[in-house]
Amino acid sequence: MYMNILLLAPHPFFQERGTPIAVNLLLKVLSGAGHRVDILTYHLGEDVTHLNVTIHRIRGPLFIKNVRPGFSLKKLICDLYMIPKAVKMARCGRYDVIHAVEESVFIARIIRRITGIPYVYDMDSSLPAQMVEKMPFLVILRPLMRWFEKRAISRAAAVIAVCDSLASIAKDSGGARVVVLNDISLLDPAPENARLETRESLRIAGLCFIYIGNLESYQGIDLLLESFAILLETAPDSTLVVAGGTDLDVASYRKRAENLGIANNVRFIGRWPVNRMSTLMAAADVLVSPRLTGNNTPMKIYSYLDSGKPVLATAMAGHTQVLDQNTAVLSPPDPVGFAAGMLRLVNDPALREGLGARGKALATKKYSFDAFKATIINLYASIEAEAPNAHLNRSKLSA
Repeated sequence: MYMNILLLAPHPFFQERGTPIAVNLLLKVLSGAGHRVDILTYHLGEDVTHLNVTIHRIRGPLFIKNVRPGFSLKKLICDLYMIPKAVKMARCGRYDVIHAVEESVFIARIIRRITGIPYVYDMDSSLPAQMVEKMPFLVILRPLMRWFEKRAISRAAAVIAVCDSLASIAKDSGGARVVVLNDISLLDPAPENARLETRESLRIAGLCFIYIGNLESYQGIDLLLESFAILLETAPDSTLVVAGGTDLDVASYRKRAENLGIANNVRFIGRWPVNRMSTLMAAADVLVSPRLTGNNTPMKIYSYLDSGKPVLATAMAGHTQVLDQNTAVLSPPDPVGFAAGMLRLVNDPALREGLGARGKALATKKYSFDAFKATIINLYASIEAEAPNAHLNRSKLSA
């Protein structure tokens, strides 16, 4: 038996970046299980096709052409545009449940008060922490923001936390049903000769470190470049490849590399398609994640592990809830400490091989699409079992 689901996705959809990718995976599972989904998202992004899935978009202010990851004024404006359309759709759509991603949980709570439709909170981050990290002057409002977050969590039919630390926050905030839904690897098999061809095309010499992801400040790209500059004093043949970021981001960090005197050893290649990620990773000797803040695990980590390449990451909560010293080198989030981690991997081929093999085994065992799919299907089966005729009742009410 299917459910009618209204999915609120407050971001450009579809774009090849963390949360939109996770939402697309979610749609794949819900569609495959026979559920009918209306997704309401921003006016930005590319259409994708899934059986029984319809994409609805806000009208959106024409002056907003791009919305970056994380909290911003542009994102807030787009969210305000979502509210009236989401309420209208909920009044007319005969939905059994609302699946609210990130801050759209507050829209879902409004709808619940108006219509009684329960909601699932898809918790990709702690919003108060995210906002204070982006704008420290908001720290004075953190207690108030935490109060709103707790209310949203405690009223949810279920909370889907993307990692263990967020699950702990949800449980401590009164979440009645909390499940952990880890992200998964997005790797396809690498083509034959991918390593040689990619290294030749990118002019890679010596040991190669690769970073993949956006170039927002919280990702620690400044730390990465400063650490790499220190490494080159001892291992001058090393190469760093940075994949991701807007043209402005790339230009800014390319200038930073020039100022550090390392431009000849650094390749900024801009955005790299997800379906070619395995080709790029094949060229790597070490995959790096210098992230500085956040308690959610970066989505890239799961593909990093699945690649079979050794991982170097900062020893922060978002990493250590998935990685340990058995599967990665975890280094302090400072240039000297991170450079020491780089040098350790340069000097120890056996360490690189062992970390890569153990990381691959972990990804295969714990972070597969089958595990992701089972978690979603089991959760929605339990919600459906609590109100098996809900959509029929709403059909009568709206007839």
